[in-house]
Amino acid sequence: MTDDAPRFDIPRHPERTYPRGGGVEYEGGTVFRLSPDDGATEAELAGVVERVLAGDRYTYGDWFELPAPVYLVHDRRHATALRVVVRDGTVEFHVLPDTAQAALRGLYAGLREAADCSWRVECETSGPD
Repeated sequence: MTDDAPRFDIPRHPERTYPRGGGVEYEGGTVFRLSPDDGATEAELAGVVERVLAGDRYTYGDWFELPAPVYLVHDRRHATALRVVVRDGTVEFHVLPDTAQAALRGLYAGLREAADCSWRVECETSGPD
């Protein structure tokens, strides 16, 4: 995938399971890793992500005490959700079972507009063991 035309085709949605002990688990799935060409810091990337998510289109939260920013994002326009993680100089889009391709493209467009840089987009897919 190149910066000029990422399609955000989703080769595999994760399978959601509900263990007897409670909670929710996901098996398999797809992650898109977006790497800026300008070598931005994690704090700078988190700032760009939060500026985009602050728009009317999104509802989001960072409710976790984790070593990296993790956002659960709801895209109102497409009635869909995804996880966004900022770590190791990248912004990751983690596909959930109902994530729409159009939502990924929209969030990417927002990041391109908010950050004055080019982005390399890579896709990683995993399946259940």
